[in-house]
Amino acid sequence: MKLNVLFKAAVLLTAPLLFLGSSKTATPLPKWVQMFDGKDLKGWDIKIRKHDLNDNYNNTFRVENGQLEVRYDKYTDFDKQYGHLFYKKQFSHYLIGVEYRFTGNQVKGGEGWAFRNSGIMIHGQDPKTMGKDQDFPNSIEVQLLGGSGNGKRSTANICTPGTQFVQNGRIIKTHCIDSNSPTFSGDQWVRVEVLVLGDSTIVHYANGEEVLRYQKPQSDPVGGAEEGALLKSGTISLQSESHPIDFRKVEIIDLEKYAKDPKKLKEVVDRLMAEKRVAKQ
Repeated sequence: MKLNVLFKAAVLLTAPLLFLGSSKTATPLPKWVQMFDGKDLKGWDIKIRKHDLNDNYNNTFRVENGQLEVRYDKYTDFDKQYGHLFYKKQFSHYLIGVEYRFTGNQVKGGEGWAFRNSGIMIHGQDPKTMGKDQDFPNSIEVQLLGGSGNGKRSTANICTPGTQFVQNGRIIKTHCIDSNSPTFSGDQWVRVEVLVLGDSTIVHYANGEEVLRYQKPQSDPVGGAEEGALLKSGTISLQSESHPIDFRKVEIIDLEKYAKDPKKLKEVVDRLMAEKRVAKQ
């Protein structure tokens, strides 16, 4: 009987504490927004080298079977006609997720390094400012690579057309740096995510695992300077580099509304990245 009374007293004492604790609700997580609707290329601009803006030369970028496809069946020779499909809205703080697979054979005239090679270009220039003969937009490239059947070939690497970045406190001017992802061979689907926090930190993920991290994305400096102008925002585009590739999902979470609240931004990012998202085959 005495134990029962003590138990009831303990419940009464702790109940207010439990109530107070539960009143603090976590920040609602933002939802994924589909950049590609599986129907058409509405909301995207096309820029292919040697061609005018929105000239989709040889139907390079197309939608088939609910997928965004990059194809070269109408090319007789690639002839360094690198292409980019630009989303019309620009972003600064965000998490982008792309699910892709390489397929088929590289088109005649494609460079050896472009075998099973594509990319997600972030913090990029506006395609309206690109020259007709310009090959790549000034941007940070999240390089997508498929296995060649010979040795390691990581994906979610970084390349830097017209840019550079900081890693481990050092300015990195090397054009391409490999991630520590595994090699994804064959025609399997792979999910790559990129966390972009303005001009501070960028993190690459491959099938839910962090594979590369760096800071201070910036333009190539002029006049012999060591550092360039920090890149706070820019366009997002998908590449055409001579090997057929499918994208079945291109989605984004805009984190801009948390950008001025570091504590809340960290909370939201930590919760988002606690989930390991892996491409299903």
